[in-house]
Amino acid sequence: MELNGEQLIAAPIPDVWRGLNDIDVLAKSIPGCEEISRVSPEEIHAKVMFKIGPVRARFSGKLLLSDVIPEQACSMAFEGSGGAAGFAKGRSRVELKLVDGGTLVSYTTEASIGGKLGQIGGRLISASAKKIADDFFQKFAKELGGEVIPLQSAPED
Repeated sequence: MELNGEQLIAAPIPDVWRGLNDIDVLAKSIPGCEEISRVSPEEIHAKVMFKIGPVRARFSGKLLLSDVIPEQACSMAFEGSGGAAGFAKGRSRVELKLVDGGTLVSYTTEASIGGKLGQIGGRLISASAKKIADDFFQKFAKELGGEVIPLQSAPED
């Protein structure tokens, strides 16, 4: 599964970067987050409750940061287990750019999903993952005291 997107957050880059690295902000922003802790500067552990289609599961997982360029970009490797519901693992890259109105957050994610979740149709999983990402950014922007600004569709050449 691939999930790519961009979100424009009405906040300056330093605030967005700080928020993305603040576990208290993340705990309030991640949908279904029950617990989150920083094990080291590069490692975060979390427990999250997800409902994707008919499957509801509590995932325990870890996130490892790499290729960190402060206030610009970072890569993440993640893996999580939801017991009988299945597992997810993958990589993501996040980049921040200064634009009129705030900070453009671009992300690319590649994930593999197995178990009961892997048996759910790819379109349902992709739609659920996009909704989770959209919900995250709405809550995240609110935590920063701003909002997500709808991106205007650029005309294609």
